[in-house]
Amino acid sequence: MTRTRALFAAALLLTATMLAATGCAGPGTTADTAQTPQPTATSPTPEPSAAATAEPAGDPTCETIIPAATVETFDSIGWTARAEPFRIGEMEVPGGVQCVWGDFTTATDHVQIYGWAPISADDAQEAQDDLVAMGWKLEEAPEGVFVTESAATTVATDDQGYGLTYLFGDGWVKYADTKQGLLLVTWG
Repeated sequence: MTRTRALFAAALLLTATMLAATGCAGPGTTADTAQTPQPTATSPTPEPSAAATAEPAGDPTCETIIPAATVETFDSIGWTARAEPFRIGEMEVPGGVQCVWGDFTTATDHVQIYGWAPISADDAQEAQDDLVAMGWKLEEAPEGVFVTESAATTVATDDQGYGLTYLFGDGWVKYADTKQGLLLVTWG
C-alpha cells in the first residue's frame, strides 16, 4: 500500500469512527432520535446577582486589571510587573495604575503595557483635548472614545495599525500599548 493510500485509509477510518462515536448518520440516512432524551429543567434559570455586576473590591493592581490567566502566562515566562501612577500626558489620574510587564532581569524593549483608572468626565475631556493637541487621533465608538498615538510616532502596532491607545468610558479610562491590548484590561 502506498503512503498516500495509507493516509487516505487512516483518514477514512478516523472519519467513520468519529461518525459512529457521535451518533451521526451517514449520507442518505436519518439519525435515530428516539433514543436521545430531551433535556428537562432541573432547577430554575439562575438570575444574575448584584455581586456579578458590582465594582471590583479594592484598588486596581497590575495583577487584577488583566485576566488571571494572562498574569499566570506572564509568570510562567518569568515576567514581572512594574506599577506606576496612571498618567495621561502630564496629568496623573489618582486611583489608577499603569503597569509595564516584562523580563526586567535583562535590558529589553519587549514589554506589555496595561493601565486602568477612574476619571471624571471633565478630566477625561481635558485629557482627550490634550492628546489630540499633541497629534493623537480620536475615534468615537460604541465602547467609548479611543485616543491613539500618531502613526508618525508609533513604535509598535497591532494588526489594525494602532499603537499606544486610551479608551475612555463612563467614569473610567483604560490604556494599553495597542488598541487590541485594551481587550485584556478587564477591571471595572
